[in-house]
Amino acid sequence: MAVLPHDVLGDGPHHVLALHGWLSDRSAFEAITPQLDTDRFTWAFMDYRGYGEAMRIAGEHTTAETASDVLAVADSLGWPNFSLVGHSMGGKVAASVLAESPERVRKIVGVSPVPASGVPLDERTWELFSGAAESAANRRAIIDMTTGGRLSGRWLDDMVRRSLDRSTVTAFAEYLRDWARNDFQQKISGDTTPMLLIAGEHDPALSAGMLRDTWARHHPNARVELFRNAGHYAIEEAPLITVTRIEEFLAS
Repeated sequence: MAVLPHDVLGDGPHHVLALHGWLSDRSAFEAITPQLDTDRFTWAFMDYRGYGEAMRIAGEHTTAETASDVLAVADSLGWPNFSLVGHSMGGKVAASVLAESPERVRKIVGVSPVPASGVPLDERTWELFSGAAESAANRRAIIDMTTGGRLSGRWLDDMVRRSLDRSTVTAFAEYLRDWARNDFQQKISGDTTPMLLIAGEHDPALSAGMLRDTWARHHPNARVELFRNAGHYAIEEAPLITVTRIEEFLAS
């Protein structure tokens, strides 16, 4: 298996793999990299098949496939165990890694993380999301909706441009079908891995209540934290507090 493109930052003893969401590649973490503690942690940021520098790498575009790619990156780095930080779809990738190799996962942080059970989308919302594969307007509407309709048009436009430039239409469409509709929760229910689940108060899609009803319901060592003045993109909306909470949890 080919090792997917990735960057490594730091030389600390606690290894962390960062997993991006549906609407971006690994550049989604650029807002927090200047604040990361590189003495306590070593971070790896990877692209998925069909995204970023891996846009031309073929694949099935599922979270299970991506989990295998995550493990291949960890193997290439010589990391027998590691923690996972997953944003949005990256949360479900983290759950897939847990399903495949639970003994290797130290802790999980989910930032507006999609649960292993997927996300039920009504017909109208499914049309919006599935249409986003080829529609910039749909992508903009999704980002605006999941951040509470309160952020600048310039930022929304930049987010859409990055999303279009750094993902293929095919990958984007196929990942949606997997993260929204595939349910493998039963494979990991009861797992005791420590988990921090961050919800933005302006994110109606993956609210604190939804995370409690999914992640926290099935994992006894999971806790949900609500971020005020953030939506679905806490990493970009509130980078300093996001880094602080993530590293406090990983170090605890």
